[in-house]
Amino acid sequence: MSDAERRVWVALPGDVRKTLEALPAADLTTLLLSLARTRAARVRPAEVLRRWRDDRFVRPADGDPRASAAVQALLWELLPAEVAGVELSPVAPLGTCAAVGPGSQDRIVTTIRPVEVVSDPTNALAVEAADRRRRGKGRGAVHLAASHRVLRAQRFGAGMQAHFRLFALVSSARDTGSGRTEARLLTLHLGYWQRVLARLAPSAAPTLRFTVLDSPVLRERLDDTVRPALAAGGVPLAEEPERTRGRGYYVDAALRITATPGGEPVELGDGGFTTWTAQLTNDAKERCLTSCISTDRLTALATG
Repeated sequence: MSDAERRVWVALPGDVRKTLEALPAADLTTLLLSLARTRAARVRPAEVLRRWRDDRFVRPADGDPRASAAVQALLWELLPAEVAGVELSPVAPLGTCAAVGPGSQDRIVTTIRPVEVVSDPTNALAVEAADRRRRGKGRGAVHLAASHRVLRAQRFGAGMQAHFRLFALVSSARDTGSGRTEARLLTLHLGYWQRVLARLAPSAAPTLRFTVLDSPVLRERLDDTVRPALAAGGVPLAEEPERTRGRGYYVDAALRITATPGGEPVELGDGGFTTWTAQLTNDAKERCLTSCISTDRLTALATG
């Protein structure tokens, strides 16, 4: 428990926490909605304006939305035909990220109802992919994409905003052995990002980077299948064996999408294999690859 949490609970009667934790979800929602209604009734217009100016969660994003829309249109245009577009809801079920990964709920904006604001479209797309796989809509594989503005609760560095747009891909398919499924998914994702970067940031020295995470079989498929398939893509594929970030979050392999405009390295996106759809479907044979790119950063490169 954090110091702030401890301070709040200490100020309340000792049995309040146990009582609240024991409430059925619908009753807890009713209670919180009642409190929110009372607090909202006390808000004056001047306070709304102050919060609009000061609250990092509600400030409008920087950048020209027309330029962003043009980049998004090209991202959709370059998407392979087998990838289905998904218009995600602004919210997802409570625990969408924490239930399948090591992420903290403290980094996610949780609502009064049992939902959370989408903080990562790859998690939400993985749930949709698992649902489609279970309902038989993707017997061979499910490939999904979404363009979504996400909101995160953690504080980033100077000049970084709490909300930003990501263009994300998620693929889920059944393991066929010898790393063949993983190779097909990697070729699809990396080939797509090659085409995107070649069109939108060719002069910024874009590079697709990968790290094999304790998977000798996937190492073989990268060398004999994935690399040859992407050799003529125009954007280099570079190994990054020293990477440690993402271990425990990603399995088998992790990806990074980078560029070097003016000699300064910029990370545009990230990705890797996860166990999300395997957990969601309770099927260890499910393979799931996620990847995404910051539309805001890509737009800045494309229009800079």
